[in-house]
Amino acid sequence: MVKLPSVFRHYDKELHSLFYFLAAAFLNVLFAKKRFTKHILIFAFLYLLGMSIEYAQEYSNQFFRKRIHGRYDKEDVLSNLKGLIAFSVVWVIYVGVVFFIKKSGMQQETDKK
Repeated sequence: MVKLPSVFRHYDKELHSLFYFLAAAFLNVLFAKKRFTKHILIFAFLYLLGMSIEYAQEYSNQFFRKRIHGRYDKEDVLSNLKGLIAFSVVWVIYVGVVFFIKKSGMQQETDKK
């Protein structure tokens, strides 16, 4: 396994949050658009993926009887969740603003008629 360069090792939790924020953004742009149910599914998928990766690290350490990479770290899972929540806040604000802009634009068109 490849380790983080020593420069970034003090920012592990922030990198977890940033990665999951960007992963959520990427998947939402590709698949969810403005659909709330798809956003929730992507959120759940990424959260479960992050937990699975942490459990897999711990399992691989036990299976091979040596520490190959990391270990299960609940703080990493929490950092993943923080990144997902941060993106969800941005996404909800974006969708709300777009909705109100479209709604006010439609209202102005009906007022003109």
